[in-house]
Amino acid sequence: MIITDVPSAEMIKYASNAFLASKISFINSIANICDLAGADVTQVMKGIGLDSRIGPAFLQAGLGYGGSCFPKDTDSLIHTATSLGYDFKFLRAMVEVNRDRASQFVEKIRKTLGPLDDKVIGVLGLAFKPNTDDMREAKSVEVIGLLLAAGATVRAYDPVAIDNARAILPRAVFYCASPYEAAEGADAVALVTEWNEFKFINLERLRSVMRGAVVFDGRNLWEPERMRRLKFEYHSIGRKPVIPS
Repeated sequence: MIITDVPSAEMIKYASNAFLASKISFINSIANICDLAGADVTQVMKGIGLDSRIGPAFLQAGLGYGGSCFPKDTDSLIHTATSLGYDFKFLRAMVEVNRDRASQFVEKIRKTLGPLDDKVIGVLGLAFKPNTDDMREAKSVEVIGLLLAAGATVRAYDPVAIDNARAILPRAVFYCASPYEAAEGADAVALVTEWNEFKFINLERLRSVMRGAVVFDGRNLWEPERMRRLKFEYHSIGRKPVIPS
């Protein structure tokens, strides 16, 4: 326990969450460069995480942060700084990086599949992170909204968050009882939340019920080589895509 004055205590809370959110946005920016350079962000993450001054925590590239704390506290710190006369340019840029993640992911889907108005997309994961039914600032809301706006049909599954998702997402979403039902007849599957259930999913069965064989992994949950063996076309974050010959 440390004893501080009240303004310092408040700043500790804001600064802690803003710093962790910054690590997430930083590695996502590195992932963007890895896409262009042909590097593998998971190897980069492992390498820089071995430095004790940096550490591996919150260096997982993906769709960005959500939930109740990181968005609220970073926005609050920016607002507080502005009200005090300081332009927190660094933090504003970090928030912008996070804001772009969902649209970049959907744009990758659109570039791969072409026009989406006749496509069925199975979305795996709705909660903002695994092991919760919390939909606050969940990336699934942005991703699904963009897919629907582009004309896609969305079939979605989450182990526990479907009831909460119904209150937030458009009625056009088809909710499913299993990941295999969500993938049934789908041109592609998009993984949004990295539940353990998906990590250990039967990928052969998943492929057998799909109309296409394209997977977009927004959390780098699966290994590219395994997807290659199963003859998926596989797109992840900051790693080379797997394109079947």
